[in-house]
Amino acid sequence: MTTFDKREEGFEKKFALDEEQKFKAEVRRNKLLGLWAAEKLGLSGDAATAYSKEVVAADFEQAGDKDVQDKVVKDLTAKGVAITAQEVRVKMDELMIQAAAQVKAGS
Repeated sequence: MTTFDKREEGFEKKFALDEEQKFKAEVRRNKLLGLWAAEKLGLSGDAATAYSKEVVAADFEQAGDKDVQDKVVKDLTAKGVAITAQEVRVKMDELMIQAAAQVKAGS
């Protein structure tokens, strides 16, 4: 194996690790978002955990984050919570930073 091949293999492994961590951070962010929204919906305990799982599952409906954002906005609005898609997006961005740090720390 040449030096170039070893270097290429190293880049491929790093890319795979980065993508795995990104995926884990997105799942963690969606869980945190679900728990945040559950609190606004007046849910706690097992109901809040179940709702956070619904939010995580919503991310697999279509590519991107819009499906998660739309679910949370729809659910909150249906319960009379005044919130905009932009406010949810800001919260998602805040939670992504937190989730990425948690994944990187291994927690």
